[in-house]
Amino acid sequence: PFPSHHLGLYCLPSISTRYRDREASIRPLSDALAAMAKGKVGNYLAFFPSYAYLRQVYEDFAARHPDIRTLVQESGADDAARAEFLAQFVPQPKETLLGFGVLGGVFGEGVDLAGDRLIGCAIVGVGLPQVNPQQEMLRRYYDAQNGSGFDYAYRYPGMNKVLQAAGRVIRTPEDRGVVLLLDDRFARTEYTRLFPRHWHQLQYLRSTTELEQQLAAFWARNQ
Repeated sequence: PFPSHHLGLYCLPSISTRYRDREASIRPLSDALAAMAKGKVGNYLAFFPSYAYLRQVYEDFAARHPDIRTLVQESGADDAARAEFLAQFVPQPKETLLGFGVLGGVFGEGVDLAGDRLIGCAIVGVGLPQVNPQQEMLRRYYDAQNGSGFDYAYRYPGMNKVLQAAGRVIRTPEDRGVVLLLDDRFARTEYTRLFPRHWHQLQYLRSTTELEQQLAAFWARNQ
C-alpha cells in the first residue's frame, strides 16, 4: 500500500552465495554492505543464511571497514539480549550502525523499526532451508503430487524469509529505504516469478561502483 518509489531495490547478480562459492563471496559481500552503509548515515541490517557465514563476512567487514559501527546477533540470545540489540536502532542516529542478523530469525520477522530507525537492509542468499529429513519428506511428497517438490520444500519457504526481511524497511507511508539482494539466483526466472508486484523497479547492477552511484541518486531524490 506504500509508494513504490520510496523503496530503492538493487541486486548484485555477480555474487554467488552457494556453499561452494562462499569463500570467494566474502570480500564482495563486505564491499556491498559498506556501500549500503555509506550511502547515508543511518541504521541498517544485513541478513545471512547461517551464523557461520555471518561470522565469516562480519570478521572481514570489521577488519576492512572499522569506521562503520557494527552489531552482531548472537546465537541463542535471550529476550533481554534481543531487546538490547533492537534498542541500538535509535531514531535520528548521529552515526551509521550496521547490524548482522540471521535470515528467518527474530530480527528478520515481526520487528517494526519504523521511520528512520531502519533505512536499509541487505539479504544475503535466497534463504533456502537446510536439507534435513523433514524438508526431504516434503520434497518427495510434492514431487509425487505435482512435480514441484523443490519449490514447496525449499524455494517457497526461502523466498518467504527474504520477503519478510525486506519488509522490515518500509513500515509506514512516510518511510524511505533501500534493500540489497545479494545472490545471482535473484536474477533467475525461478525466483523473479515469486517477486511481489511492487518490486517492479528492481535494478540489476554490475558492480559495487554502480551500487554506490545508484544509492547516491536514491538518497538525493529522497532527502
